[in-house]
Amino acid sequence: MGDRVGVVWDPALLGYDLGGDHPFNPVRLELTMRLARGLGVLDGVEFVVPDTAGDADLGRVHRPDYVAAVREAPMASWDVGHGLGTADNPVFDQMHAASALVVGGSLAAARCIADGGVDRAVNLAGGLHHAMPDRAAGFCVYNDCAVAISWLLDNGFDRIAYLDVDVHHGDGVQTVFYDDPRVLTVSLHQHPATLWPGTGSVTELGGPGAQGTSVNIPLAPGTRDAEWLRAFHATVPSLLAAFRPQVLVTQCGVDTHVEDPLADLALSVDGHREIYRTLRDLAGQYAGGKWLVMGGGGYELLRVVPRSWTHLLATVLDRDIPVETALPVDWATSVRKLSPNVVLPSVMGDGVDVAFQRWGGGREQPVDTVIRDVRNAVFPLHGLDPDDPRD
Repeated sequence: MGDRVGVVWDPALLGYDLGGDHPFNPVRLELTMRLARGLGVLDGVEFVVPDTAGDADLGRVHRPDYVAAVREAPMASWDVGHGLGTADNPVFDQMHAASALVVGGSLAAARCIADGGVDRAVNLAGGLHHAMPDRAAGFCVYNDCAVAISWLLDNGFDRIAYLDVDVHHGDGVQTVFYDDPRVLTVSLHQHPATLWPGTGSVTELGGPGAQGTSVNIPLAPGTRDAEWLRAFHATVPSLLAAFRPQVLVTQCGVDTHVEDPLADLALSVDGHREIYRTLRDLAGQYAGGKWLVMGGGGYELLRVVPRSWTHLLATVLDRDIPVETALPVDWATSVRKLSPNVVLPSVMGDGVDVAFQRWGGGREQPVDTVIRDVRNAVFPLHGLDPDDPRD
């Protein structure tokens, strides 16, 4: 599959840098690419080098006055508004160019698939799912996910499933397509009562002409791999089977990890790897093998993100890495130079068993309340029986 995959990369993507001690640090991307190279995951891969997205493509999602504000913000001596200049979204030099290049990366990935040159494409620098049409939010200036989906809708696709496994609700993408029945948005995230942005409840189902195309699966703090996977498998495959997407678009944030400093789910790197393998299977089963992959959140920059996203690259390329694979000595040495006190894991997994019990007909688990709520709210809108485990 390696020659049928587009991997978007250019060191210029590291320019999306919110500066100082901001948690959204591009070092996580740099270390991921270095680790993937060290393990041979990228051997022979020719990168797709993105162009900066132009105003016409940004305008698919964002208002012209907002794009103008982003462009002017680094030079402005006044409050530009639009969520810019906050602690979450500080103004930084070349902000428009850096943000538009991330969008260009996801557009390049989308074009690779639409052109038929590849079945899968990945932009790890993407996944900026919180940006709204008229404002920055949650470390996200422009919403590359939504722009890429909009572009696909104009270039041969009319049924797109967007699946968001970041710990935060994929609110920006949901907002853009809330009234569009051509786009199924599914977000699994920490419960909105316990985490920003406070949206993503089961009752957010889509606009009047798109009921059931917005799906939210809110999970309690402390949710581990087995419960997360139980909830996923009890809801997502059935919805994909009913919706019949032509392409699966996934945002693969890794801030669900137990060590992530900004949230409270309790997944492992082993669980992340299992999720990616499941997404690959679902793309093959329900979307003709077409799979567009973006990164997203993840704030344990040294111990977690590089391992998890190296597994993501490996999965997209069909070069799966066993979790017991040792971390390359050269890579670990380079990380210790960056952070002398870091205690690094020795292998590519966390030693966690990711086996889970499937929903239906078996023992009740705490996560089953959410599963039932989601199935009862959404399944009838797709002609599915919420009480039948076969659906």
